[in-house]
Amino acid sequence: MITRDDVLAAREAIAGRLHRTPTFSSATLGPRVFLKAELFQRTGSFKPRGVLNKLRSSTEEERAAGVIGVSAGNHAQALAYCAAAEGIDALLVMWKTASPAKVEATRGYGAKIDLEAEGPATVFERLEELREQTGRTFVHPFDDPLVAAGQGIVGLEIAEDVPDVDVVVVPVGGGGLISGIAAALPDVRIVGVEPVISQALTAALEAGESVPVEATSVADGLNAPFAGALALETAQERGIEVALVEEEEIEAGMRFLYERAKLACEPAGAAAVAALMTGEAGVDEGQTVVCVVSGGNVAAQTAAAILARP
Repeated sequence: MITRDDVLAAREAIAGRLHRTPTFSSATLGPRVFLKAELFQRTGSFKPRGVLNKLRSSTEEERAAGVIGVSAGNHAQALAYCAAAEGIDALLVMWKTASPAKVEATRGYGAKIDLEAEGPATVFERLEELREQTGRTFVHPFDDPLVAAGQGIVGLEIAEDVPDVDVVVVPVGGGGLISGIAAALPDVRIVGVEPVISQALTAALEAGESVPVEATSVADGLNAPFAGALALETAQERGIEVALVEEEEIEAGMRFLYERAKLACEPAGAAAVAALMTGEAGVDEGQTVVCVVSGGNVAAQTAAAILARP
């Protein structure tokens, strides 16, 4: 498991390279509820924090070999952006049904794209083929201590902006973000949130090990094919609870953030607010709560359809 010192080291390693995202209060959600707006980070999600920490820690040989990553979109965009900023060649392994907007955004940052995988269940097989063929350095989207430590900077900023925070509610895909935040905030209750139809961490906790899952949520940023071993260990050691939210609840959270908080987030970014609105997060009245709005990368057609629903 990573520690708070690892997160502090990550903040020093990438200092001045990325945004310090704002934290807003939300009186409509409650007098002590705050929103950590990671959708305002470069590339539209929290992901560059971890990617840049990983790249800054790589050797000259690893950088010269180029990097390779696998992602539905947010990690892909982050790796493409950060690799370009560091002068490193990047190849991203995505899948045929990935969001076209995220694919094009990744390509726009200068990365090469591979779309041979049929979906999340087979994308890691394709990744291994390409790693063997190219010899590139792998930057894992979530199950890497350096990546998770970088994501944990979100937790440090939360503690600075809301020093009396009692609970942080965090969307969970593969678990890098929640692992980092838990390390940064060792004395704060952390609640993870997963879609009912994409329960990677819940399944891992039940099995006692990381297991493959079928992940098909509208919150594609949370559709990890498995939870990382780091996230599982963190959740076990910290006793982290995982709240589950339905698709319509995620969409309702997204509409709330758009209409009331003026945050144009993606469905995955609305998961924490959805868990708070439904009561699934298990927050007691009077507690100070921060919901992480993890990203804002969503196709215009998808956003319009969700916002149009009553």
